[in-house]
Amino acid sequence: MSVLAILEQRDGKWNRMSFEALTAAKAIAEPLGLPVHAVVLSGGSNTLPEEIAAYGVDTVFSVEHALLAEYSPDGYTAALAQLLQAQQPRLVVFPHTYQVRDYAPKLATRLGQRLVSDVVAISARGTDILAVRQLFQGKLNVDVLASGSPAFVSIQAGAFRALQAGAEKAAVEKFAPEIEVAQVRGTSEPPFREAQRSVDLNAADIIVSVGRGIKEQSNMPIVENLATALGAELAASRPICDNGWLPMERQVGSSGQTVSPKVYLAVGISGAIQHLVGMKGSHTVVAINKDENAPIFETADYALVGDLFEIVPALTEEVRKAKA
Repeated sequence: MSVLAILEQRDGKWNRMSFEALTAAKAIAEPLGLPVHAVVLSGGSNTLPEEIAAYGVDTVFSVEHALLAEYSPDGYTAALAQLLQAQQPRLVVFPHTYQVRDYAPKLATRLGQRLVSDVVAISARGTDILAVRQLFQGKLNVDVLASGSPAFVSIQAGAFRALQAGAEKAAVEKFAPEIEVAQVRGTSEPPFREAQRSVDLNAADIIVSVGRGIKEQSNMPIVENLATALGAELAASRPICDNGWLPMERQVGSSGQTVSPKVYLAVGISGAIQHLVGMKGSHTVVAINKDENAPIFETADYALVGDLFEIVPALTEEVRKAKA
């Protein structure tokens, strides 16, 4: 038995959420004492399986067939069903992408199981697998027992930090499913594309995010100057964007973007759960707030308790001096 992480790629490029799903797979495999295998589907002749072999997995299964060159729910379901029947994994982990939402429920149903989707945490309770989902825009956490063998879960974006490549490489095994043209009954339309944003906060290494503690729109240059000094992207909690002080595309949270930068500076943000679900994947969180009991400090790696109108300008000046 094992834990399988189903990774997603398009035209030879990884979906960034694949590495978060791999992190989740490794996190649950360790307490269960199971190996982790990565799975890559393609039409063949690509280097992606060799790339993922350096990410601390035990084996990479390269599932190759001409009918998998273009995504189709029928083709992906048929190919993965055969792999799962051959490997008999304990758990199958997916990134929660638009593509996964299309075919994963079909795959789980074919094998007589259910998909627990949009999971934000996963743990072992003895030999059982406990998944956590959020309801009502993150106001409520629900524990769900991922039953059956295999169990199926998909991981919410930003819930886990993406893995980094290592030095050792795992073995790559090719798996050739038997798929007939007649099995691929649907004709796929062009792949779904999210509305283009002028700002992709997911690509930022450093984010300075501002909340209601800034008080007035006229005070926004204080955090803008810090972001400029750090070479960071500027983001905000929902109230700031609702007020029109920053465009909605810069909102972080359950109704905005989900981010996982190397450094996330939360300035004047109290830490409502709706905001936390959008930034909890950040590697390092620095929080500035005058309320020492603010919920954001429970998430922060570094806490600065004090007046942001004093701390932020001083921090900006020190950053500028360091770069001079």
